[in-house]
Amino acid sequence: MYNSERLGHNPGLDILGGVMEHLSVFSAMLRSRLFERKIELLFEKGLLYGTTHLSIGQEACHVGLIYGLEKKDWIVPTHRCHGYNIARGTKLEAMFAEMLGSRYGVCKGIGGSMHMSDISTYNLGSSAVVGSGIPLAGGVAFALSRQKKPNISVAIFGDGATSRGSLHEMMNIASVWNLPTLFFLENNHYGMSASEKNVISTDEIYKRADGYSIKSEKVDGNDVLAVMTAVERARAYILDEKRPYFIECNTYRQCGHSKSDKRVYRSKREEDEWKKRDPLRVYGSYLIDNHYFDSDTLLELATKINKEVDEAYSRAYSKKDDVLDLNELESLVLAPSPISCSETNNLHRGTYRDAIREALSDILSEDNRATLIGEDIGVYGGCFGVTGNLSSLYPSKVIETPVSEEAFSTLAVGAAMAGEHPIVEVMYGDFSTLASDAIINHASKAYFMSAGQFCCPMIYRTASGGLTGHGAQHTQCLETMFLNVPGLIIVAPSDAYSAKALLKSANRENNPVLFFEHKALYQTIGDIGDRNTFLPIGKGIFSFHGDKLLVIGYSRAIDVARRALVDDPVSFFDLATIKPLDEAGLLEYGSRFDKILIVQDTPEEGSVGESVLRILEKLDGKRQIELLSAMNMPIPFSRTLEMDVLLSEDKIRAKAMELIS
Repeated sequence: MYNSERLGHNPGLDILGGVMEHLSVFSAMLRSRLFERKIELLFEKGLLYGTTHLSIGQEACHVGLIYGLEKKDWIVPTHRCHGYNIARGTKLEAMFAEMLGSRYGVCKGIGGSMHMSDISTYNLGSSAVVGSGIPLAGGVAFALSRQKKPNISVAIFGDGATSRGSLHEMMNIASVWNLPTLFFLENNHYGMSASEKNVISTDEIYKRADGYSIKSEKVDGNDVLAVMTAVERARAYILDEKRPYFIECNTYRQCGHSKSDKRVYRSKREEDEWKKRDPLRVYGSYLIDNHYFDSDTLLELATKINKEVDEAYSRAYSKKDDVLDLNELESLVLAPSPISCSETNNLHRGTYRDAIREALSDILSEDNRATLIGEDIGVYGGCFGVTGNLSSLYPSKVIETPVSEEAFSTLAVGAAMAGEHPIVEVMYGDFSTLASDAIINHASKAYFMSAGQFCCPMIYRTASGGLTGHGAQHTQCLETMFLNVPGLIIVAPSDAYSAKALLKSANRENNPVLFFEHKALYQTIGDIGDRNTFLPIGKGIFSFHGDKLLVIGYSRAIDVARRALVDDPVSFFDLATIKPLDEAGLLEYGSRFDKILIVQDTPEEGSVGESVLRILEKLDGKRQIELLSAMNMPIPFSRTLEMDVLLSEDKIRAKAMELIS
């Protein structure tokens, strides 16, 4: 019955059968328990830094899940992750080293207790933001489906996460798209200190899956064999029926939420009652009663594993001071990417919108891993008509989403980490606030937190900016919101040529690229390169037209400046990429001019322009440098007032003439 290609096999309570299989399962549970007891003791002695979230009492959930899966099934655990890592086969020494901050840790000391990933065990990594890892698992399932692999992805979460929109958004998408996803709930009845009775509207959480047409069941989460049986049943259903599944495990954590938790919110009587159902006691009794082992054998096993745990810690501790240096750490902020640069004289005329559409078409036709996902991008052609007829040209690659920006943006991150090249379209840049968890907590940190195990090659496209009469919630330029987030690349092209070339280059990146398209540029006309045209990301574009003034900017602002000063002896430096800025280019071209004007369609505070100013301060102080920004207020609806708040040709020309004169 036992298959060595499986981590576990349990089609029924009595079929696990052999002594060795039972020994493996019980050992995994013991190893998790004794590892966490060691962790608990080390924190009590002040020998470990930071915090931890123990899962003592929940071992049957962890081991039952893992032993019911195939080795190549993916898992996305929560911050309470140790048991899953151990059951999957992550080395104890590497886990101890991680918690000691050592370079020998599973994530080289970067992740700590709450952020452990292990690509060798198909563990995408645990998320410390409650519920936010659920769409990551959905993204892996999306990748598995696209890659036609006979495996599933497991989203692991606690009862506290069941109130998060990320779960409900992802259950809806998984159901609509038939993703091979197992939603695995460890219900330990407390979200930190809040009892489920006080914060959850039902005591049958698994039944919420019914609303999404997802099959579900509830299982005794303290019975490892029952959990394995349920997981095996769920896995077979997911693959056979091509439908997601939901399992609720009824369990209990015997420890506090974290190391500082004194558990004042629950009674000793309650804890004592649950200890009678301790998963090790339940399984140990089963093994003894059915004559697999006697009590002495199980005690010897515990002694052996306890020694294994102690020795693993000792080895890790001996190397605890060997940590990454700052250069090594910095190298993990962004993954290495090829430099794409290939220009051509084979040009044609078209709009900025045409250029984006052509780039998307090229990518979808050339890259088997590329998909375009977003709202209304099918027959409708996108909110601004950018995607046009792409859905008819690439029906399997242009995928419309529900209105669920957080879920489908995070799904794209998970898919990228699993080997896909997703392109996300969010119809308005203002809605980036809804996708900010995906961008800030996941996409930007995937390579860093995994210590280089996972890249995140995704593109996040959105339309930003005003002059469309959409009012304050649909006209913001929010690219500056992400400037202080390491691990991101931000591109904001100003013309058709750079828009196509930079978007195609973005698809060759191993890092997340935020691609901001200004709505006011979509109708502008210019030259467009052919399908072999690429521009390097992170390099500005200089054009010489005179030596009286250098104008620096990006997106609509530099486009307006070029039109306002078309007949003047003025040169231009189009930043194109605003993160990272082309510091070398700014210093090289800035040094050639005595007068410099920086223009931007965003408020000054915390802006790209301020960053450019800081770079130009490295030049000698003889230069006159001015920054012209939009006013610091929301964008009004009135056309007249909108023009007053934002940059205009008249404003730029007036400031430029003031400097020149």
